[in-house]
Amino acid sequence: MKKTQIIPKWYLIDVKDKVLGRAATKIARLLLGKDKPTLSDNLPVGDFVIVTNSKAVGVSGRKEEDKNYYNYSGYPSGLRVRTLRVVRKTKPEEVIRHAVWGMMPKTKLGKELMARLHIYPGIEHSHEAQKPEKVAV
Repeated sequence: MKKTQIIPKWYLIDVKDKVLGRAATKIARLLLGKDKPTLSDNLPVGDFVIVTNSKAVGVSGRKEEDKNYYNYSGYPSGLRVRTLRVVRKTKPEEVIRHAVWGMMPKTKLGKELMARLHIYPGIEHSHEAQKPEKVAV
């Protein structure tokens, strides 16, 4: 199979009040093309995914205060630690992007697949022209 023979579909997922990990698993499966008979290790056979309402994704337990996101600049004392609550206020898309990236292969293919993921904090998105199909989580 050639890369030019693959015709991806577009999916729309609303993650409002959905559990973060379960939603990320569904998104990763769609991006990777795990449910397709044309699954390949070296080709991007997955589909495009649009995620809306990322600011309203839910988490269980005390993760809102206990879950930390680490960023290291490479400089001395350049480690920045932020909680889920802080990240959700400043960049709500990064919460889902971080969870999905953890389920992707850490290769060129993984980066190419992550480029197919479009995350929006609200309900509005700019992909009506692609006629995305709604998927339940």
